[in-house]
Amino acid sequence: MALENFENSLIGESPELNSVIWAAKITAASDVTVLIQGESGSGKEIFAKLIHNGSKRNLQKLVSVNCAAIPENLAESMLFGHIKGSFTGAFSNQEGYIQAADKGTLFLDEIGELSLSVQAKLLRFLESSECQKVGSASAEQVDVRVIVATNRDLRAEIEKGNFREDLFYRLHIVPLEIPPLRERTGDLQLLLKHFNHSLAAQYGVKPAVYSKSAVKCLKAYPWPGNVRELRNFCERMSILLAGKTIEAENLPAEIKNVHRPKQASIVSLPESGLSLEKVEIELIQQALDKTSGNRSRAARLLGLTRDTLLYRMKKYALS
Repeated sequence: MALENFENSLIGESPELNSVIWAAKITAASDVTVLIQGESGSGKEIFAKLIHNGSKRNLQKLVSVNCAAIPENLAESMLFGHIKGSFTGAFSNQEGYIQAADKGTLFLDEIGELSLSVQAKLLRFLESSECQKVGSASAEQVDVRVIVATNRDLRAEIEKGNFREDLFYRLHIVPLEIPPLRERTGDLQLLLKHFNHSLAAQYGVKPAVYSKSAVKCLKAYPWPGNVRELRNFCERMSILLAGKTIEAENLPAEIKNVHRPKQASIVSLPESGLSLEKVEIELIQQALDKTSGNRSRAARLLGLTRDTLLYRMKKYALS
């Protein structure tokens, strides 16, 4: 896939999404390890596929592995392979997912689910490109580009002792943070239109029409399942209310009954007044401290785009 086709595979025009697309396009051209972070259903696997398809390895395999679905006692064997007789049930030599991805890309989804022992072996592979099968006395060189993804806060997992800090920093070369749908409210109608028409065509029915009141409710809903949840919702509506006008009362209860509490004031203006510039500097510094200097996450905490945050940091000479 040519790099200019990234945008054609992702629905949305929000600056939050476009900044990630821009970073992914640049990253695709290299062999660097990529860590994709984002909530469930936000599109992490889509980005992994786009990076592979936009890379020089695009004619080779993309091997996708859901680490959460691998039994813990078989994880090492399934990833690295094993030789005959290395454990009970090993009746023949078996390649792992890493060998299967040779010359191509290995995508490890839900990387945070791997045990610490497998994490240690993965770290060694990332540092040396050497893959040692279970039961083998020697290792083999494997040429694989690695992309990993998680919906967990890996820094918090490190604090809990569930994730290796050295592996985190080895993976954290190019981090891509996929914004949740609730932070891309401007994209909701574009996605709604896309899913509405594509699913209607798939099922051979007339597309439904969403009233203004329905769209207002959809925009107010926080979409904890993100784009995947929106697609599943659209599929339900395409089947049950094909060709009809969908009003707010036709929406599922969890969507039409959502009420966002009125946000209490977080700043109290003293009688003596204050310096707005000093307040802004302090908030930027707090956001950077809370995110360990991660500017994309800091920008989200402040409700800004990354570019806006960088502009304000430059304005106030903040590093």
